[in-house]
Amino acid sequence: MSEKTISIGYFADGPWAHEAFNLISAEPSMQIKFICLRYNSEDNILSGLAEKYNIPCLKVPNINDSKFLEQVKTYDCDIFVSMSFDQIFKKEIINLPPGKVINCHAGKLPFYRGRNILNWVLINDEKEFGITVHYVDEGIDTGDIILQKVFPICDDDSYKTLLTTAYKACAELLVESLRLYIREDIKVTKQSDIHPVGFYCGKRGEGDELLNWELNSRDIFNFIRAICEPGPMARSSLKGEEIKINKCELIRDAVNYRCIPGQVVGRSGKSLIVKTGDSTIKIVEYYYDGSIRVGDRLGTIL
Repeated sequence: MSEKTISIGYFADGPWAHEAFNLISAEPSMQIKFICLRYNSEDNILSGLAEKYNIPCLKVPNINDSKFLEQVKTYDCDIFVSMSFDQIFKKEIINLPPGKVINCHAGKLPFYRGRNILNWVLINDEKEFGITVHYVDEGIDTGDIILQKVFPICDDDSYKTLLTTAYKACAELLVESLRLYIREDIKVTKQSDIHPVGFYCGKRGEGDELLNWELNSRDIFNFIRAICEPGPMARSSLKGEEIKINKCELIRDAVNYRCIPGQVVGRSGKSLIVKTGDSTIKIVEYYYDGSIRVGDRLGTIL
């Protein structure tokens, strides 16, 4: 007996969504009936894929509006999928398709709910991060877990490397969850069974990239790698001019001592040795229009 085919309403945006779209499209048992894009952003790649595969492409300011609900009913989808979508699904739209709504989240739920998770796991010096596919409920990242996979984090990792892993893993775990749905083999885990509280992370915004040199070297190392390119990069200043810092290295056996945090205390080729709250750290990749000398004091931008 051939495997049944499911129809999918795809609420999506960005590289996460592109990777998953390609995997879903390659599955004979899965058909995307429509794509709903983020309202306030342009995803020309996803809209181009919609045109290529002759899939209706929608964009609305409120997916919970009654007119939109009537529109998507006509597609008669079995399940809705959210991948990097930015609107909250309320009860009526959640219950519209028989299979409800599932979402892929780059966090180890019930921990790291919320926003900018790959930045926060590095800032918090985590040794692993998770990818979770879960049902959407009326909370934020609180629905029952379908699948979860954990990946190690080492000191060579950065925001860029975690993104590369997460793009691929999110797409693969999402498709595997849809296969379970097709086979009627989903066994959920309630988040409260893992931890009764969990926690949320807030969205990072302008100003959150400013570097505090009074932190210890390990915290500064984590902060810089957490927001490196393609993030905004850590920021400091010298003589009123901004410095963008993209990469640093911990100094083995660096001595703890009291001095002036942020002061350049040495050089190693083009790299800067900078005093931190406890020891020193090597700044190996930075952008600054001007010269930096030993004795200069890097500071927070006002």
